[in-house]
Amino acid sequence: MRNGTLKFASLFSGCGGFDLGFIASGFSSCGAYDCEPEAVETFSANIKSPVYNVDLTDGIPNERSLYGIDALISGPPCQGFSTAGKRLIDDKRNDLLPLTGQLARRIYPKVLVVENVAGALSGAHARYWNELDTMMRLAGYRTHTIRCQATDLGMAQLRRRVLFFAWRTSRDTDFTFPHYPAGSLRTVLAGVSRQKNHHPKRLDPGSREWQIATRIKPGQKLSNVRGGENAVATWDIPEVFGAITEDERTVLELLRRLRRQERQRDYGDADPVSIPRLKAALGNCFHRHVEVLVTKGYLRRVEGGIDLAETFNGKFRRLSWHKPSCTVDTRFGSPRYFLHPSQQRGFTVREAARIQGFSDNYIFHGNEKSQYRLIGNAVPPPLAALAADFVKRLLGRVL
Repeated sequence: MRNGTLKFASLFSGCGGFDLGFIASGFSSCGAYDCEPEAVETFSANIKSPVYNVDLTDGIPNERSLYGIDALISGPPCQGFSTAGKRLIDDKRNDLLPLTGQLARRIYPKVLVVENVAGALSGAHARYWNELDTMMRLAGYRTHTIRCQATDLGMAQLRRRVLFFAWRTSRDTDFTFPHYPAGSLRTVLAGVSRQKNHHPKRLDPGSREWQIATRIKPGQKLSNVRGGENAVATWDIPEVFGAITEDERTVLELLRRLRRQERQRDYGDADPVSIPRLKAALGNCFHRHVEVLVTKGYLRRVEGGIDLAETFNGKFRRLSWHKPSCTVDTRFGSPRYFLHPSQQRGFTVREAARIQGFSDNYIFHGNEKSQYRLIGNAVPPPLAALAADFVKRLLGRVL
């Protein structure tokens, strides 16, 4: 085992979550590179290593200084691969994944680590991941991809991610992911009230959003397309969305079931219900009930059929104190998407940061919208530290 500090550099570094994990594991940064000014500002204010505001499609400034570095880490944008977005196959941001490989081949690090969402491995989008893998293998690297879940690290967040490793050392390692008990929101948010970046914004009593939030219990969400005790339909909140009769409720719940049984498309998980099918199910009362519910805004006519007017799978998700959070994304501060377990509000920047694994002394800069974006797009520092430990094994620094 040789002496000396391990050196690394990071591409698409964001606000610094990936870098934090490597620094905590004993690596020294030679440079971080990102195109977002707010990310660079936050990184610079918290991490005492060089960071550069650059567009990596134009290359890495002074890349010669990084030649042969121990580790190159990269967290290219995931929006084009995420199942939470539109998942456009030709999203220009998808090209930044193989761009990482192109830059890595020029720098020739001993180990390359790339993090992204699990959606990067599925469907037609996997071609970008496969291109990166092939590129590094042709350059003489061995490669391995692991799927991971943040709760297995003991974090209080359900966050599925993939890590890609390419190495040209003579060593190998067991890439087994650890399994620890998941954390809970109650534990991770304890004592948060006096920390920086913590500015709770409660909903205005009596407002439309407040009225909806008061009807959502922990573990529930506003959803018309799912039944069961964890889904609250819009027709269950008549003071906001309008009153209905028991017969009209029966029609809505029937249509909710039928739209998942009578499939017309090869995508999505439900379709509008054909008029003949709905008429056969409802009989003579079909026209009267459907017309009334269209007028009330609960149903809509679509492509010769009838569908629910609101078909989102869940808004106003109320998280539970005793469970992990769902994935922290860029909308985590909006109560329209995520509700605090016991208060009528969304989550603060500091709460989101804690769930992502950032310490309280890591201060976020820019406006609040930017801060939530930086946190939601970050690599959780605990996950980064695990990746760093794998890299140290590949470099012979762990016996």
